[in-house]
Parts: sequence; structure tokens; C-alpha cells
Amino acid sequence: MKKREEKIKPEDIRIEIISEHHEDSIKNFKSYVPDLAEFLIEDALENQKKNVSVTYLWFHIKTNKLIGYLTLLTDSVALKKLDPKLKESFRMKGIDYPTLPAIKIGRLCIDEEFRRKGVGTLMFYYTLSIMIRINKNVGCRFITVDAKENKDDQNNNAVHFYKTTLGFDLLKEKNKKHPPMYFDAFKIMKELKSRI
Repeated sequence: MKKREEKIKPEDIRIEIISEHHEDSIKNFKSYVPDLAEFLIEDALENQKKNVSVTYLWFHIKTNKLIGYLTLLTDSVALKKLDPKLKESFRMKGIDYPTLPAIKIGRLCIDEEFRRKGVGTLMFYYTLSIMIRINKNVGCRFITVDAKENKDDQNNNAVHFYKTTLGFDLLKEKNKKHPPMYFDAFKIMKELKSRI
């Protein structure tokens, strides 16, 4: 019988925004996707200094190990790229703009040791919590991501994770290497706001 993976809980995590003093923490970060580790080590802090994106480092409190990171930036969703029925439903609600605001998950990466323990889902909900704070001052409707599809290995397939686990949809446009996806956060944010 396969051993059940123990899930990571929010109280197991410490989140810090990347800075110069994290150099030792990130220099040995390993990922099953080398480009993701390379971005963290070489580009994340520089992008942040240029106000391009913000990278959140996730540490396991018990071990003080860097278990992953999440990079966020602003984006927009072109309504013409959405499913025609969805586009029409926005128009019927009086939302007839060419684009709507979004937060983009630029990078989401979890250390191999901590994969399949719910960390990616926690990062998604953390992104939603940031959207709730933003929406107190600036409108934001969607979460977007350019997912990495791995057709040879469903277990390492970001498209499958975003679609099946989190409820993202593919945008109409085709990009086989990194399919753009979106999540309409309006309903879930409304529900989360009512609990706060």
C-alpha cells in the first residue's frame, strides 16, 4: 500500500519577500525544472528591484529549509481570447472592456522534497489573499499563468495541476510550450471577503 503524503499546513510556513540577505538560502535551491531554479538564483531579485515582479520565498518553519517560491506580477486578460460564451456573459453584466485586470503567477516552484504536499495549492490561496488586499484599492478580477505542459509525464504537468486541482481554464489562444491559463477569482473572492 502506498504511503500517504503528509500535507504541509499554513502554520508550517514562513513567507518572506526576497532580498539580498536571502543569497545563502537560494543559492542551492533545486527544482525538477532547472529554469525555475535558475530564475530564482539569477533573476528574481533583479526583477523585483526593477518593479517587474515580487518573489515570495516559502520556508518550512521546522527545518528552516526553502521549500519553494512564488513570483507575482500584474497582467490583463483580453476578453476576445476568452470562450465566446464567457465573453458574452461579461458583456451581459455590463463589463464590455477589451481587457480586465489580473495578477499573474510568473513562477511557482516547489522543492522536490515538498512536492505533492499541498504547497502549490497554498500558494494559490496566498495569491487570492493578495488579490483581496489589492481589491480594497484597485480592481483585479483574474489570476493568470503561463503553465508548463509536460505531455510525457502527467505527474510533472503544470497544466493538469492548474486545471484539475485549482480550476483554471485555458485561454483561447494556442501556445503548446506554455499554455496561457486564467482563473476568474470573482466568486471565490466574494466568498472569502464575507468570511473576513
